[in-house]
Order: sequence, then structure tokens, then C-alpha cells
Amino acid sequence: MSDSLDRSTKINLLREPLVKKLCEVLDKSSNKGWRKLGELVGNDRRFKVSPDDMEMCSLKVLELEGSPSRTLLRLMGERGCTTGHLVDYLQTLGNSEALQCMKPSALQILIQPQSVALISGHNLRLSCHAVGKSPVQYQWFKTNEEVPNSFSSDLVISPVRLQDAGFYICRVNCGDTFEFSQWVQVDVLNVTGSCGQSYHSLEGRLKLVIQPQSQRLHIGETLQVECGAVGRPIPRYQWHRNGVPVPNATKRKHMIPHSMQDHHGRYRCEISSSTERMWTNEVDVVIDDVYAIRGGSSDFFLNNVPDQLHATDKVALLIGNLSYQNHPQLKAPMVDVYDLTNLLRQMNFQVVSLLDLTESEMRNAVEEFLLLLHKGVYGLLYYAGHGYENYGNSFMVPVDAPNPYRSANCLCVQSILKLMQEKETGLNVFLLDMCRKRNIHDDSAPNIVLRVTANIVFGYATCQDAEAFELSSSGFTNGVFVKFLKKRLLDDEKITVVLDRVAEDMGQFDATKGKQALEIRSSLSERRALTDPILPGDSADLAHAHSLQWAKAHELPESMCLNFDCGAQIKLGFAAEFSNVLVIYTHIVKKPEDMSFCQAHVTDFSQDLDVDPKEMNRETPEETGIYLLSSNLPQHCLYTRVSSLQKLREELVFTVCLQGTFTAMDDESVHWTKSINIGKPLIARLDLNRAVRRNSCLQTCMMPHSPSHSPCHSPGPEHHLHLHYKSHQAQDYNRLSPQHHYLDVCEYQGAAGGCGVSFYDNVGQSRCEPAYDSAGGLSSSPGRLSIPIETTDDIYELQTVFINSLQLQQQ
Repeated sequence: MSDSLDRSTKINLLREPLVKKLCEVLDKSSNKGWRKLGELVGNDRRFKVSPDDMEMCSLKVLELEGSPSRTLLRLMGERGCTTGHLVDYLQTLGNSEALQCMKPSALQILIQPQSVALISGHNLRLSCHAVGKSPVQYQWFKTNEEVPNSFSSDLVISPVRLQDAGFYICRVNCGDTFEFSQWVQVDVLNVTGSCGQSYHSLEGRLKLVIQPQSQRLHIGETLQVECGAVGRPIPRYQWHRNGVPVPNATKRKHMIPHSMQDHHGRYRCEISSSTERMWTNEVDVVIDDVYAIRGGSSDFFLNNVPDQLHATDKVALLIGNLSYQNHPQLKAPMVDVYDLTNLLRQMNFQVVSLLDLTESEMRNAVEEFLLLLHKGVYGLLYYAGHGYENYGNSFMVPVDAPNPYRSANCLCVQSILKLMQEKETGLNVFLLDMCRKRNIHDDSAPNIVLRVTANIVFGYATCQDAEAFELSSSGFTNGVFVKFLKKRLLDDEKITVVLDRVAEDMGQFDATKGKQALEIRSSLSERRALTDPILPGDSADLAHAHSLQWAKAHELPESMCLNFDCGAQIKLGFAAEFSNVLVIYTHIVKKPEDMSFCQAHVTDFSQDLDVDPKEMNRETPEETGIYLLSSNLPQHCLYTRVSSLQKLREELVFTVCLQGTFTAMDDESVHWTKSINIGKPLIARLDLNRAVRRNSCLQTCMMPHSPSHSPCHSPGPEHHLHLHYKSHQAQDYNRLSPQHHYLDVCEYQGAAGGCGVSFYDNVGQSRCEPAYDSAGGLSSSPGRLSIPIETTDDIYELQTVFINSLQLQQQ
């Protein structure tokens, strides 16, 4: 091991123990402390620290456990300061104690174990990886007792049992030096039924597996409500009664030994991790006087609870198309799909999230989505990308659509709804974040006859015959629709109430005020909410089979340790950013003492996959395009992002190449390779690249009949589906002041086929494409626009034809 740290490492990537010790030294030093360091950096143009920055650092002394040095180091790291720069500054200061902190110890724990909650019968794996100047040994402990035969860096208990729950720690020895890992907790849940069988562990994801139950008690009896979630890291719990947090109720099981009447109420628990939050069902707890019910049974209440609206399952398909081949590219769909995926999972939706699908891949994805549906299931489809609307039919545009495109090249949303209705679903929700302008190149009008079902909700990001835009930003941000939707989506309210509140919030957003109009179309007659509980119906076996089908598309390859002939050991790990995007990372666990340099990278991927060689094996996730998952990945690795897994035709085989140099060989580079086969990961298992089957989706999407020439007779009144129509209208654009201020300005780009352009100043990228004139040239368009997500014209008249069998009733 080198006598110094890697000088190219950014200081915001330094290990926490080192940073803590360094901050303690700099905070207590007077003449050679953080103030002098700030003055040196302030005179360096590369990482200039302003007086305002120094004042902000100094104010940290007023906070409990506040550290001016930590704030200063964070600012320096954000501006690109490396370990080498910091060492040079400390040498200039002459702070030998701080420099001593920068020298690596003889033993370092690089990967700490993480707390986890899992189901009894599954496999437990805790990992601790360390490096030292000589070989390291491991010993795991449960509380203060050694775990038998636990001498590996990975502690594996298979299968895990209830008695294996507890606190674990690993001791690492290197010669005469030893260190302990951090303590971790293992929580083992006893879950019976299909929930425990179908759950597949996904790191960083919470899964609610135990719901609290309603109960009726007498005064003095023990009140105990219990819930449970599995995931890594271990979930946190906070019980609420009547909407108010219960003090000190922060465990899975909330127990009151002697209940009183003031303990009655509605209980539910908030379950959270560092990145997720979810709620259990809300249940009633009734406390009766011991003489209140004579001759009755405590089962009376449980057997006579009013029927609660519920789903037999919840399934969501999320598609974000951004990398178009023949049309302007988008940015927000990736962020929107990622955020909605996390939120929907908190409400126990089985989510398939996909980016950049071709026409055939979209059709096959819809077919797989339909396979997950059955009676009583809540089905949700979210789409972000280019689109258009003709005769009340909404069309989603694949990334390979030609220019111009027509209905035959796109997917009709109403056709998908028809197929969902055939599954007798309990709720059908469509959230469409796309343009709804008329496509002048497409005069077809599919004749789609829908059933009369009072369970349909459409949430359109923009009004009819209007465009949808993205906010301009140098980074990755949500579109306006999801920006406000994600703040309300977890509300335990009827879905139409949630969308109403989203529309109200959007109307108050200064950047798009007066230009944004969310439209809601609904036939929903019951108070159905996305937060409704899941209660398996009569076809529990079918539901279990469907859950396994979903899990099949979300199985990550197991991480593995690779041992090379030279004595080096490499950890190969995997993470999922989307259902069709895999992250591969490599980490050096151990290297020979005489090896001066060691690095492991991956290569030789299938040509089917979208892997940019320039963005492979990067030192930070952001460098390889992993912006959304970066905070959940281990540090000090090389990262590679593999997208478009749906295109994979064979098993995924690639090469891990170890490159090393030895001091005895004059630093000549030597290579070792291993071929790795991880099968078909994630969505690749479903073979979405197959030829499109002649299924009902394809047939209903491609019926070029206009309303006046349809071969089908118009259905009678008994077949008409009535949707309530709400539009949160914006004001006339012509009345806007030219001085009106909007956020961010960027070059205008059109974005969805065959739509007219917007002629308003200070708006940004549209999800509609500029219209073409009869000669094939572009119609006139302004040079610079800013970014409202939506535009809307004056209040328009409702169309008389909506899918030729839908009649709208204005509410």
C-alpha cells in the first residue's frame, strides 16, 4: 500500500472517519486551522472561497455539533479540490497533525455491512471488505458471541430464521492491527402466504409485507398493532394515531400493556428509509368498557367491519422515451419515471419502468403489462415522451418512429384501455405527460368501443390540442407535471381528488402560471385511491403467478468476488436504475503487496446493448451517466451503465479485465481476464425484442377508420361510456405581458409529430414537433423560447366525437 492517499481523489469522497478526525484537528487549531486554510484557498483561483463562504463556515460554531472545517471541506470538494491539493495546503500551513490524518492506516475497511430486514426463509448476506499491508482475516459476531465458521468477508446465513435476528459486527485483523466494522441490525419477519413467497430482495427498495389489523379490546387489555417492511437499509417506523405521531412509538410492534379508552382511534404507521417513505393501511382500534358488551364476542367487530375498497393487486407500467432517432430528444422523462417508480412502490405497486422503447418493444411491454392484470387489479400506465391526439385518441410515439409519423407507427392509449377492461380491473389510471396537438399527417380515427365501467381516470399533463413542454435546466429535473404530482401522489385520497390538487398547485407555479392546464377525465364513481390496501381475491393462485412474472423481470444478478491468479480479489456488483438499465461496478478488495497499481474494468459487451465505450469504467457514477442512483452505490469503484437491456437476445456475457503493475517489473502492465455470464438480467428475461405477436393490442392500435367511414355501427346509448371532464384552464396567451418573467431560457426544439408550433416568447422545449407545410418545409417558428410544460388555447368547445363511442359530459 502506498504511504499516501491517491492524490487525484476528490476530497468529498474521503472516508467519514478520516474526515471526522481531520475536522476535529482543524476546528481546534488556532493559527493553523480552518480559517488559515480558507485564506489559502481563497487566494487560489481554482477553488476560490469568498468572504461570504467563510462567514457561513464560522456560523457553524453556533450549531450543536457544528463544524466550520466540515463546511469548508465540503465547499472545496464541490469545486473540484482533490486530496493532493488539500495535502499541499496543509503542508503550506505546516499543520503536521492534520497531515498525519491524511496518511492511510495499515488497515482500512472499505465496505461496511448494512442493516437489513428480510423474510424468514430467505438468504441473509452481510458484507465487510477491508485492505491492509498484509493479508486480512475476518470474524463475525452476533452481539458479543462469535458466529461459528464466519471467517469470510461475507456472512451468509441460508435460510435465515427468526432466531437469527439481532445485532452483528465484524472484526478485521491485519497483523497486530485490528478494526471493527459498524454495528448492523438484522430484522427477520415471519410472513406467511404469497407475499413472503413472491418477494425478491431489491437493495435500496422497501417492500411492505405486514399490515396492521383492526381490533376491539376491553379496558386494561394489551393493545398491540404490528406492521413490517423488508429492505436494505433496515426501515424506520413511526406510528400515528388519528393523524398525529405517537411519542416513542418507533418500533414495528407498538404495544400498550394496559389500554384505556383514550387509546382508541385510527392507527397507521409511517415506514421510511434514507430514500423512500410509505404508509401502512389505517386501521380502527376500539376500546370498550368491560361491561359495554355483554354476551358478545370480541370477534364481532372484526367480522362486521364495513367493506373497505381494495385492490386484488397493483401493477404499473412506466415508459419514458427521450432518445429519439428522428425527432428532438428530451431530458425530463428519465427523472420523472425514476421518481414515480419510487413513489408507486411505496404504495405496493409492482412497477415496470422502461426507457427508450421502439414500437415493437412498446407493444410487447404492453402485452407483458396486460399479463399482470386480472379481476380487481389497479392498473396504472404512465407515459412521458412525444405524442399527439386525433379525434380524442391519444398516441404514444416510440423512439424509432419515422418523420413524420402516423398512427400505424404509434401506440393508441385507448386501445390499451380496452384491453385492460377485458381483464375486469378494479381501477384504470392513465397519466399522460405528452403533447396533445393534432397530427396533420394522420387522418385515421380508430373505432374503439369501450365498455361502460365506472373506474377510468385520465390525467393529462396538458389540455386538448395543446403542447407539453419541459423545464430548461443544466441538470436533471422533473417536468412540471411530475414536479407537482410527486408531492401529492402518496396522499390517501380519491385519485381524482389528488389530481385536482396537483392542478391547483401547478396553477400557482409562477414559471408556468397562466400557461399550464392539467386536464382530468374520469368515470370513477367510487372513492378509489392509489393507497387502497391489497386484499387477494378468489384467484389468489393466479395473483401469485402474476407476482412471480413481475419478479422475474426484476431479479438482479448476485454480486460476486473474483479471485485472480496474481492474488488480487475483485468484487463485482450490480444495481438496477430502471427495469432495463443495469449498473455494473468493480471494486478492488485485495491486491498483492508488491503490486503498485491495480484496476479492474469490464469490457466486451454484446453489440445489442447501448454501452458507450467512452462512458464505461468511470471513477464516479455521474461520469458514466448514472445520475439518479449514484447516492445508493458504494464508493471507490469503477462504474459502467448498461442500458437497453430489452434488446438483449442472448445471455449477457462480458469480460472482467484486471490490470496491474509490479515494482519488480519496472511498472510494466500485466493483464488478467475472466469471462462472466450473468444470464438475462432484469427485463431482458421477458424478450421484448421478439417479433410483435398478432395480439389484440396490435390489432386495435392499427384500425385506420375515420368516424364517418367506420365499418362498425355506432353503438347504442347503452354502450356509451361517460367520462366526467375537468380542465383547469389557463388564460389567453395573447393577454400575457411581454415582460412576464419565466424560468430559464433555451433554444426552442420541437418534439412530437405533426403538431403546430407555439408562438409565445420565453417558453422551452415542446413535446410536439414543428408542423410541416404542404411543400415539406418547416412552418415559421420563433428563434428563442423558454419553457412552460404545457400551453393551452382559449376555452375550447368539447368535441362531439371521442373515440366514436365516448361521450363527454362537462362537469
